[in-house]
Amino acid sequence: MRRLLTTLMILLVVIIASLSALVLLVNPNDFRDYMVRQVEARSGYQLKLEGPLRWHVWPQLSILSGRMNLTAPGASQPMVTADNMRLDVKLLPLLSHQLHVRQVMLKGAVVQLTPESEARRPKDAPIGPQGGTAPSDSDRGWSFDISRLKVADSVLVFQHEGDEQVTVRNLNLQMDQDEKRQAQIDFSARVLRDQRTLDLSFNAALNVANYPEDLAANISNLQYQLKGADLPSQGITGQGAFNANWQEGQKKLSFSELQLTANDSQLSGNGSVALQKDPDWLLNLAFSKLNLENLLPTQTASAAPVAQQAQSQPVLPRPVIADNASEQDYSMLRGFNARANISAESVLWRGLNFTKVRAALANNSGLLTISTLEGNLGAGHISLPGSLNTKQQPAQAKFIPNIQNIEISQVLKAFDYPIALSGALSMTGDFSGTQIDANAFRQNWEGEASVEMTNSRLEGMNFQQMIQQAVARNNGSVQAQQFEENATKLEQFTTDVSLDHGKLTLNQMEGRSSMLALNGEGTMDLVTEQCDTLFQVRVVDGWKGEGSLVEFLKQTPIPLRVYGSWKQLNYSLQVDQILRKHLQEEAKRRLNDWAERHKDSSKSKDVKELLKKL
Repeated sequence: MRRLLTTLMILLVVIIASLSALVLLVNPNDFRDYMVRQVEARSGYQLKLEGPLRWHVWPQLSILSGRMNLTAPGASQPMVTADNMRLDVKLLPLLSHQLHVRQVMLKGAVVQLTPESEARRPKDAPIGPQGGTAPSDSDRGWSFDISRLKVADSVLVFQHEGDEQVTVRNLNLQMDQDEKRQAQIDFSARVLRDQRTLDLSFNAALNVANYPEDLAANISNLQYQLKGADLPSQGITGQGAFNANWQEGQKKLSFSELQLTANDSQLSGNGSVALQKDPDWLLNLAFSKLNLENLLPTQTASAAPVAQQAQSQPVLPRPVIADNASEQDYSMLRGFNARANISAESVLWRGLNFTKVRAALANNSGLLTISTLEGNLGAGHISLPGSLNTKQQPAQAKFIPNIQNIEISQVLKAFDYPIALSGALSMTGDFSGTQIDANAFRQNWEGEASVEMTNSRLEGMNFQQMIQQAVARNNGSVQAQQFEENATKLEQFTTDVSLDHGKLTLNQMEGRSSMLALNGEGTMDLVTEQCDTLFQVRVVDGWKGEGSLVEFLKQTPIPLRVYGSWKQLNYSLQVDQILRKHLQEEAKRRLNDWAERHKDSSKSKDVKELLKKL
C-alpha cells in the first residue's frame, strides 16, 4: 500500500510539473492572432479579444480572455459580445502544436440578431470563384478544432428589419459536436414581450454536415409555458417534439412529425415556410382535441354586451397602440402568402362541442379566402365559407353561412342571449362586415338570410293560452283550455331576415302547429336586446263553447304584439275589438235575415236603412 501511495504521489507531481512547465513554456497569447485569422478565414467574421490571454489549470486546462466580440463582415454592430470567454483545451495536442478546444464558454453574453449585426457585402467586393474552398490547415504550424459551445446566463436580441425587437433573457445553451458534425443541443430561455412571458426549453439533435446548405434537426423534450396579458389566467402550458429542416438554396424551413400539446389540446401535423420577400407558408394541421375555452382569454367586461357583463371576468389587457387602437388591424395578412388545411376531431368553444371540423384557408398577400370551414354540432351541421379582404381600407369580411338542424338554444346560451328559445335551426345567408368579431357582428355587420325552424319552443309565453283566456274574459260563452306548460310550440317556422348594423328585421314570418297558425313581422335590436314584433295568430284547436263563435275564432287572426326587453317580454292583445266586430257582423246578419223574411212589412225598410248606416 505504501508503494502504491508513493507511486500515485509521484504521478501527481509529474502531472503538476508538466502542467506548470506547459504554462511556463507555452504562452497562450501566441494563439491570439492565430485564432483571429482562423475565424476570419473560415467565416469572414472578425474576432476581437481585449486584454491578455491567461492559463487556468483547475479543474481543467483553460484559456481565459477578457472582453470579446464577434462581428459579421460589413456589420455596424457586433453579433456577439461577452465580458469574458473561456476556452477549455486538450493538453496533449499542445505538445504537437495543435490547439484542440473542447469547449468555448461565454457567460453573460449579448447575442444580437438584428439588421445592424447582419453581414453586409461591400459594393466593390471581389467575387471569388465558385467552388472555392478555404485554406486547409495542413500548411500551417497549428491546427484548430472546437467540439463544444456553452452559453450561460446570456441575452439574445432578435429583430427583423422593420419589426419590433424581441429580447430573450436567461439564455442557456450547450452544444456538443462530434467529428461527423452531428451536434446535440440543450437550450432554455425566457422571452418577455408585450406583458407576456414565455419560458422555453428543449433538446435537439442536429446534422450540420452540409451546413449552411442544409441543416436538419430533431427537436425533443420541448417544454413551454406562456403567461401574461390577453391569455387565460392559468396561462398556456405544453410539451412537444418535431423534426425541422433548413434549405439554404430555397431559403425554406420545413417541419414534420409535429406532436404538440397546449393545456388539454393536442396538435399534430407538418408544414413549411419559404422565406421570400413575402414568406410563403404551407400548413397541414390536425387536432385530436382543440379546447378553445382554455386557450382564449375571457372577454373583458368593457367589450361584452350588457347581457354578458355579469358573467365576464376581467383579464390583463395588452398595451394599446395609439395608431391602430380604433380598429382591428389585419395589416399583418398583407405580408405573407399561405395555404392551410386544418382538421379537428373535437373543438370546444363557448360551451359548444363541435366535431369533425375541417377548414381550408388561403392567404394571398392580404386576401384571405376560407373555402371550407365546416363541422358538426350535435345532430346538425354548420358551413361558414367566406373571405377577408385587407387590401382595401377598411377591411371587408364576407361569410355565406349554411346551417342545418342546429339546436338554437345552445347557440343562444353560448352568447349569453336571454331568450328561452329551443328548436332545430336551418339557415342560408350572406353577411358582411369590417371585423371578424362577435361584438362587431352585433353592431356593424349587414346581410340577409332565410331561416327555418322545426319543433321550436318559446318559453314564458303561450300564445294559444293568452288568446283563449282573453276571449273567455270578454265572452262567457267560450271557455279557455287549461295548459300545464307556459310555452308556445310550433312544428314549423320560417322567416326572411335582414341585418343592418345591429337591427335585425324579420319579414314574412310564418308558423304552424296542430293548435295554431301565425304570420307576422318585426324587428330585434342585437345591441340593446330589445324587440318589437306583431303576429296575426289563429288558434285552430282547443276551443270550448258556442259553435258559431268558436268557428269564427278559428278562422280569424288575432293581432298579438310582443315587445320590450328580451329578459322580460311584454305583450298586448286586441281581442275585444275582434269580438266587438264579430258581434256587429252577427247583429247585421240577423237583422238582414229578418228584413228579408219580412219584405212586405213597413219596418223592413227601416231596418235596411239602419244596416246601411252600420
